[in-house]
Order: sequence, then structure tokens, then C-alpha cells
Amino acid sequence: MSRLFLTMWLMASAAPLSAQPTASPPVPRSAGTPYAARSLPDRIMLTPAADPSRGMAVAWRTDAAQTASEAQIAISVDGPTLEEKARTVTGPAGTAKDSANGPALYHQIRFDNLTPDTVYAYRLKGSAGWSEWLQFRTAAAEARPFRFLYLGDIQNGILTYASRVIRQAFHANGGIELVAHAGDLAAQRDDLDHDDEWGEFNQAGAYNWSIVPQLPATGNHEYVDVVKPDGSESRTLGPYFPLQFALPDNGVPGLKTTYYVDYQGVRFIILDGTSAIDLGTMAQQTAWLDATLASSKAKWNVVLFHQPVFTCARPQDTSEVKAAWKPVFDKRKVDLVLQGHDHCYSRLTSEAGREASAQARANGAIQGPVYLVSVTGSKMYGLNDRARTQPDKTAEATELYQVVDVDGDRLKFRTYTASGKLYDGFDLTKRADGNHLTDTSEPTIAVRTCTGNIGPDGGKCVARGK
Repeated sequence: MSRLFLTMWLMASAAPLSAQPTASPPVPRSAGTPYAARSLPDRIMLTPAADPSRGMAVAWRTDAAQTASEAQIAISVDGPTLEEKARTVTGPAGTAKDSANGPALYHQIRFDNLTPDTVYAYRLKGSAGWSEWLQFRTAAAEARPFRFLYLGDIQNGILTYASRVIRQAFHANGGIELVAHAGDLAAQRDDLDHDDEWGEFNQAGAYNWSIVPQLPATGNHEYVDVVKPDGSESRTLGPYFPLQFALPDNGVPGLKTTYYVDYQGVRFIILDGTSAIDLGTMAQQTAWLDATLASSKAKWNVVLFHQPVFTCARPQDTSEVKAAWKPVFDKRKVDLVLQGHDHCYSRLTSEAGREASAQARANGAIQGPVYLVSVTGSKMYGLNDRARTQPDKTAEATELYQVVDVDGDRLKFRTYTASGKLYDGFDLTKRADGNHLTDTSEPTIAVRTCTGNIGPDGGKCVARGK
């Protein structure tokens, strides 16, 4: 073979290879890929009705063989005879969802006409038989003391890191009756298979998700990016959130990610910041928010959503949310605003800053809405410059959970680290002239921030700039 012919042959052989597109790397999977649907129910998620003294709902997953949605429920008894009293409840046929873990069916059922302040046991049907009996207590019909848990973004390190925070919260704080999630329950990007993420979320909360009603807000990561027919980019709610949570249908018409729940003297109002900012529903949500607060007969009003009014990591406050919703919070005298998104901690009582807020309290000033931002998973952002002086308390590179006790005219708010150390706390007392805030007198640990590249635990600072 001549040198010229050899050169031409090599060039011709190489040309098709160089034209091949670069293959996308496979999306990572959870170790062992353990999340295939089984013949017994899993991913069991309890949610409240709008009136949780009279109703609850449950969602779960089965393999493809269990097409019918079937449950049994009974008032709990103290002996092994629940089957004798149980009634069967059916719902719509399961919704099919294929994934990297194989085919599955998602089911939802609502338990209606329940008796207030009563322990019920329920079980769910799978193709191989029934789940174990699971118990919940309906809310009392009137205001009563209760405790709820507030969690920021779980999103990253769901099973690796966030699980320990969730389990610590339940282990150290008995009697939790609700769990409020401030959005981004999973990442839903390319860092882990989406079905695996939701499998990890369910494993992290385990049976607690099935016996304690959940109040989830959507975050931007509950949405997935899409390309519209005209080539423009948009977002749509990912498939898992509506399959996993059977929520009250009392929100903005056509926007099922907004809803409210009245629980023993507290009205919880859940908004969808991503839909408001990116999908044009801000005006509808704002009008609904105002009307829902105006009609509230609850002593306490708590609003839950993802993107914070006052940011602790992002350089600028969330301007659209701040302009539309903050005036409503002020006008309707909202008590707590629970948020996520910034992957840091912030407790803010006055836009004027912590020193002005402390002085106002010392002078007996009425406390307006208290704005909280928190994070539960392992993704961390560093504090912005304003967060060094504006909020009453901040933290970075720290996983946290919050326990809130409501008892008559007093609301007790405590923030704990992953290992259960008290980090922040305050009490709100409702008087005739309005709320008054008092910082906790209980000892709290030192402020947790990074010093240069050194994190608050002495290792590297894992809080990255935003």
C-alpha cells in the first residue's frame, strides 16, 4: 500500500468518528438501585384534609400488578382485632409511572367523615397483600396545644445527610403532629436519577411520613425544565410531587400546589413561588392569599412557601415575592413566614436590621411577621453581606430542623442542629395590641459561620457563594 493511499484511507476512516455527537453521561443512581416497586405498598405518605379533624388522605406506590386503589380503616383498638371493625375505602385506579427502577403504580385515597381527636388505624393493598397497620390521630375540632416540625430544603444528600436530621427531630421531640416542608424535597436535576431521589426521600422519613400528616410546599426543584413547541424554555411541575402528595383542593383554581389547612387554632397557607414567579400566577395567588387570610378564624396564621422574601444567600431579595406578598402579610398580621431556597439559616424580625429590631422590642414594639429560612440537606450557600447585620440570627454550612409549639396565646419556636443542639429560639405572645417577641433564655450554641475557608466545625467551609 502506497504512503498516499494509506494517508487517504486513514483520513476517510477517521472522519465519521469525529462527526459523532458526544454522548451524555448516564445520570447517577443510588447505591444498589434498591427502589423498584414491590408487591407490598411503599412510599406511603399521609396528608391532611383542609379540616384534618374530619379527614386525611394517603398516597402510596405498588408494583404494576395492583391496579386498584384499596385501603381499610378503623378506629384503633388495643388488641389485634382491627380487621373486625375495618371498613374498605376505594379510590381511582393507580396512575402508571415508569422509571429507571421499572414500572410502578401510584395510588391515592381520601378518608372522609372521620371523628375529631380520634386514633385511626389504616392499611393499604398491594398485589401480595396488605401493608402493616399504620396509625394517625385526627385533629381536635377546636384550638388545642400541638407541636409541628418545619424543615428547609432536603434536596441534596437526602439519604446520606438529611435523613439523620429528620430522624433526630422525631427522636428528640415527641408528639410532632404535622411536618411543614418549605420546598425542594428533591433536586430533580442530573445529579441523581429522579425516581431514586424520591426513593431516598421516602427512606429518609420512613414510617414517620405515613403516620404524621405532611404539609409540602413546592420549590423550584419540584419543577423540571421543558422546551415549548415554539422553542422557548419553560417549567412544568415534575411527575412525582402530585403522585406523592394527595393535597386539599381548596387553593387557587387550577393550581393544586396551593392550599390551606386549619389545625387546632392555626391556619397554614401554602403558596407556590415558582409558579408565581415563572408561570404567571402571582396575581391569582396574591388575591387568594389575601382572601384566605381575611377569612381565617384561627388565632395564628402561618404561611409556607419556597423562595424567601428576605434572602440570606442570594445577593438580592426575591423582588417579585416581596412586592406582592409582603404587603399582604403586613396587612393581615401573619405570624410566621416559613421559607427555604437559600440553603442557609435566617430569622428576621425587621427589615431595618437586628439592632433596630432589638431596640424596638426593648421599647415594647409590636412584632410583625417573623421571616424564617432554613435548610435540612447537605447543599449549602454562604451568607450574603446583608445577612451579617439584618437578620436576628443566621447560620451557614449547618443542617437544621425547627420545632414549633403552639399553646393558646403563646407560640414557641426552636431551631436545632443536626445533632440536636439548640441554635436559636424565640417565643411569640399574642396580646390585645398584637404579638410580642421574646428571645429564648435557654442556652444556645455559638453562631455558626465560616471563617475564610474554614467551616464552623473546623473543617473546610462547604458553603459556596451564590
